[in-house]
Amino acid sequence: MQKNRTLNRRGRGEKAQSNPREKFMPTYISMLRGINLAGHKRVEMARLRVMFEGMGFEQVRTYINSGNVVFKTGKSAPATLSKKIEERMVAEFGFGALVITRTAAELGRAIEGNPFVKESRSDPAYVFIGFLEQAPKADAVEKLQARAAKTEQAHCCGKEIYVYYVDGMGRAKLLTHGVLEKVLAVKATMRNWNTVSKLYEMAGE
Repeated sequence: MQKNRTLNRRGRGEKAQSNPREKFMPTYISMLRGINLAGHKRVEMARLRVMFEGMGFEQVRTYINSGNVVFKTGKSAPATLSKKIEERMVAEFGFGALVITRTAAELGRAIEGNPFVKESRSDPAYVFIGFLEQAPKADAVEKLQARAAKTEQAHCCGKEIYVYYVDGMGRAKLLTHGVLEKVLAVKATMRNWNTVSKLYEMAGE
């Protein structure tokens, strides 16, 4: 495991004190939706890490600017952690943001369940996993599948939906993020295959 460094409130990097309980703590991955988009809901990752550390989480690390946080804490239900983080976001930043949390094992199963194996190797930036707040109803999934096309393919499994945008997500019309949430009637946040793979790698460090 790489040496852990944290950022204190003065912004200087300091080596974190070792917590003997850390090695027994499970790892979680929280993904925030809709921050740092076109200048809206601006969140600095350094400040976000400090917030997570202030909540008592250990080994807090972030990945890119879209709000992906890997951390350790005592065993908790992912949905409970998400709710606590959402509440703290409002208090800390003055606005809300949907938070979807998965355990490292859950993220691993999501990766294993990918139906677009070949595509994720050749076009990893075009394959997305939509992490859902809860599993959608069967009839909603059927409605979504009916909207899919050759250029926008989808497969739903439990609390994840896999989408392959042949021409890129930016050109999507049938299965945009908004359409997915509306048809499935479930809140979601999406990450491309590159990001998902990196988060799983970080969770195993």
